[in-house]
Order: sequence, then structure tokens, then C-alpha cells
Amino acid sequence: MTTLTAKSAMPAPGGHNHEIDINWGAKAPRGAVAVFNRMIKEGANVPLFLSQTLVNALRDVGYNDTTSATCEHVDNAYQWGATEVRVYFVDTGKRGKNKIDVIVLDNGCGMAPNVLRAVTAFGGSMNFDNRDGIGRYGMGMKAAALSMSPTVEIYSWQEQGAYYRMILDVENIGSDKSNSVNLPAAEFLEEFPLEIREALTKPMSFPKDESIQGLIARDHQELRECLGDSGTLIYIPDCDRLTHRTARSLVEHATKTMARIYRKLLAGGRSLFINNRKVEPFDPMYYIPSARHVKIPDIKETQSRLVHSTTVHIPVAEYDGNTTYPVTVRLFRLPIEAWSALPRKILKSDLHLFEIDSVSFVRADREVYSGHITDIVGKRTSTDPWWRLEIDFPPVLDEAFGVNVNKQGVRLKNYVCEAIKKQISEELRYVKENIKQHWAQRAAEDAGPKLTEAEKRANEAEALQATLFPSQIPQTEEAAKIQEENLRALAVTLKRNWETDEEAYTRIKDSRFLTDFKHDEDAPFYRVDSRGGKVILTVNTAHQFFEKIYKPLASLSKQVTQPGVLDEMDGTTTIVEPDLAKAAAEAITSLQLLLLSLARTQSVMEYQDNSGEHRTLFGILRRQWSLNLETMLVHN
Repeated sequence: MTTLTAKSAMPAPGGHNHEIDINWGAKAPRGAVAVFNRMIKEGANVPLFLSQTLVNALRDVGYNDTTSATCEHVDNAYQWGATEVRVYFVDTGKRGKNKIDVIVLDNGCGMAPNVLRAVTAFGGSMNFDNRDGIGRYGMGMKAAALSMSPTVEIYSWQEQGAYYRMILDVENIGSDKSNSVNLPAAEFLEEFPLEIREALTKPMSFPKDESIQGLIARDHQELRECLGDSGTLIYIPDCDRLTHRTARSLVEHATKTMARIYRKLLAGGRSLFINNRKVEPFDPMYYIPSARHVKIPDIKETQSRLVHSTTVHIPVAEYDGNTTYPVTVRLFRLPIEAWSALPRKILKSDLHLFEIDSVSFVRADREVYSGHITDIVGKRTSTDPWWRLEIDFPPVLDEAFGVNVNKQGVRLKNYVCEAIKKQISEELRYVKENIKQHWAQRAAEDAGPKLTEAEKRANEAEALQATLFPSQIPQTEEAAKIQEENLRALAVTLKRNWETDEEAYTRIKDSRFLTDFKHDEDAPFYRVDSRGGKVILTVNTAHQFFEKIYKPLASLSKQVTQPGVLDEMDGTTTIVEPDLAKAAAEAITSLQLLLLSLARTQSVMEYQDNSGEHRTLFGILRRQWSLNLETMLVHN
């Protein structure tokens, strides 16, 4: 690469001069080269910031994507009282040679010419270090725009038809050979340049359906009236640094992201349009009544449940316990009972359930980060999509939460994590366990048809058993009536979620062998009961036997009838070879028969023992066996 080289003489102690090579890159600003050489050679006054190089360096501030950079302008608009913000990605020209301009228009309070000029300077802000709103430093508007294009034009007005403009052009600033670069006065215009007027009054290339585009105005005259008495417009032409090179991709990403970031403001009455299409709030907590998910067809349960809400008082500094500010932490549990039965398309494509991390940080009603904070919520698990944590903190705690200048994340101090975790850990553990129980029950229910097959085989083999199971045939009509009542009562306790009372009674009446599932952290992995001549095997879904053996086999066997089935816990899809699926189906049935035969044997031996010793002994053996098995299964 070509470099710009100059030799400068530096006076050394004792009066000797040493030449220093200045090796600048080929694209270094020409004006900066001249100014820098003059400072070194002539000892000219040195400003704290060299404008010609600083403005180039700020193009590399490092926004995550185009949407993040555009959000800086939306932030400013809302902070200055805008009730409506419009974002445009204007795509013109042929594919591969197209030009994309970005425009952000708001109806806020606008700026007087001298204010507009002042805030165009880097560090120029009407809110510097003010902790009451979204912005703080006076850097975002300019740095964000220049991260997309080498030129930005800022228009503002406080009277209809009286527009003032400031322009930042990296090339012009870089060519300036003055030691100190000053901004000119704001330029007065009676109307916007033609390319801006055209963009605001004509449908965008995307969305292609013009009927869903709500234009602000249809012609230039109407535009003047619709712009009202005040507002600001940011025009970023001919962008050379964008995440995507098509309007469609830019619009879709911005719509999806901003709907989440500004959900509270949008739900509170603010408006946001992207390429003339109104953005509806998307709430990753699934709690806001006006959020987009509420309008999805076929969803009857539309709101998650607020499990726990608490206020944590966080110090500004770790050892300053006297100065604390409230942080609101809210834990939500999604309506898993209703949603887990929804079709795959709704879960993934409409609800976006598996695309969102469970923890959201909100600052001044604006989300600044969504992710998984292990120090607060522990390691990732497959149940994470079904709960949410929203942490709402004030800007005065920016240092404690590690909010950077462009509001693209958090880097929490350890004492912040510890304080929040202390307040929420017990409730979160309960919610995670509750969700785990739901999926364990679902796994048991999904294996229902195979359980029926195992019970059927056990019944068929009963006549071939060497020892007969005690029969309880009623001898009188009254005894038969009592037996029926007992069986109906038993059916209520063993009824599956999808069964009616009568269906449960029929199943239990016709089968000697019954299988049930319970979630009990303190129980053995199985239990045996004998009631009304029935052998009842209860499998404990909280035991590692179920988690590591029974459940995986049941899931694989499910593939026989549902190949490529969606795992609703984490949104993944598993494709299983047919032969393997069939083998798993037979294996789960055999495993159930093994447990049923064990249950039968214990039931017969307990029936034959009048002393009750066998029951006591089997109880001890079950518990000890369970402990031994769990130790072996979880041992690494």
C-alpha cells in the first residue's frame, strides 16, 4: 500500500536534531498531513483534537449493524419530544450498482440555527451527562451517521417552511489545512433538496405492496404542510458501510429489532414507521397487551404470567452504599400449557420464541441489551425459551451496568450481578423447575400410545405367568357397585390430560396394568401400588432415570409417526433414521414391560405377606436403588 512519508526534524537535548519518519496511509486526509507537519516543524499551536484525522477515525466507532447506528437518530428524536419518527432506506439504481440513502425524520421540537450548529460539533450536546433521558454525550448522532456514509446532512426547523441545514463531509474536513476546523453557520432553505422530497412523497421499493405504505405526503406541497411547525431530518446519502446492500434486508432487520428495542415507547403511544410501514411493538416478555403477538391468529392465551416483581437498590459505586437507585426486576413465565401445543410455524416464525435470549435490559424505556447473563441466571438450559427476565434500570446507573457510549450492550459489575441474583434466584429456580415438570409430563403423555401397547402386552401375558395375581371378582351386586365406585375414584387420580373421566374409567377398568407419571424430587425413580386388583406403576419424572433413559427413548420413539418433529423446548428439529426410530419405539415398550413386571412381582409378594415385611423391605430397596442409580447416571 502506498504511504505518505515525510521527515521532520525534532530538536533533541543538547541542540542536536533528529529526523522522525511520518508514515501515513495512502488514504490519510491531505489536510491533516499538512497540519501535522506544520505542528512538528514549526512548533505551531496544537489543538487537543486534530479534526481532520478524528472525523475519519470516528467512522470506525464500531456499531454492531446498520440498525444499531440508525437507532441513535431514533433515540434523539424521542428524547426531544417526537411523537412520530420515520426511517427510510432509499434504494435506487440497478442491482449491484444501487445506491442506498438513509433518512430519519421526526416531528420533535426542532432546533434553532445556532443550536443546530452547536450540536453538529462532536461533543456538542444539550444533554451532556444528563441522566434523565436516552442520550448523554453528544457523539451518537454524528458518529452513527458517519459510520454509514462519509457525509451527513442535518435539517431542523421551528417554523413551517423555514429549514436550516448543517453538513458534515469527511472529505472536505480532511482536506482543510487549518489548525482548527470551525463549523460554518447553518444554511437557510425554503424546501428540502429534490432527492429528499422525492423520497418522502413516493412509495419505497420495499415493501413492494404499496397499500401497506402510509406515506407522510403525496406531493411536495402537501409535504410542506405535513412536516409541521417543527422537526428534524437526518439525511445520510450514498452509504458505503451498511450491513446489507438491499432495502429489503435493511428494512426487515430494522423492523424486527426496533419493534423490540422501542416496545415500551411504542406501547405508550409513540409512532415509528420504517419505509412508510408502521412498526408494532414486539414484546419478548409477551406481556404488553398491545404487542404484535396478541394479533397472531389461533393464539387464545396471549399474555405471559408475571411471576415475581421486585425492586433492587443498586449503588452507583460498589462501596458507596449510601447512594443507591432502584432497579426493577420482573420475572415472567410464558403460557407454556397453551403455547406448547401450537404449530411449529407459530412458535418459530410468528412468536419468534426460540430466537430471543431470556434476559432483557431496559434503560429509560429503551432496550439496550438482550442476552443470557450466566452470573445472574446460571447456565443455559433447554427450558430458557419459556421464561423471561426484564431488568429496568435508570441512566444514572450506566457505570454500574457498563453501558457504552453507543448503547449497544451492558457489562455489569460483579456487585450488580450478585445483588440481582440474590433477589431473583429462588423464584427463577422455581419457574425453571415448573417448566421442567411440564415437559416431563408432556414427554410421558407423548409416549401414551406406547404405554398402552406395553400395558396391552402385559395383560396378554398374564395368563402365561407362573404365579397368578390375586383376583378380585365381586360376588354380589353391591360389591360390584362398590368396586365400580372405587375404580372411578382411581380413574380420577390417574386420568391423563387429554382424557375425559369416562375414557379414563374405561381404560383403567379394562387393564390390570397401569402406568402413571409424577414429579417428586424426594421420591425413588418408581413406585408400586396395588389397588382394586390393579398393578399401578408410577415413574418419577424428577429422577435422572427419567431424564437420561426414559425420556430420550420416548422422544426417539415419537419420531415413528412424526419425523423431523420440533423440540418445543429449544426450537430445534431432530431428524431420526426410520430404523432407529422403530428400534427406540420397541425399546421404550420393553423398558415399560421391565418396570411393569417388576411392579407385578412386588405386588404379588406383598399380597402374600401378611406381616408387611416385604412392603417395608421393597420400600428400602427402591430408595437405595434410586440413590445408587442417580449417583451413577450423574457421575462425570
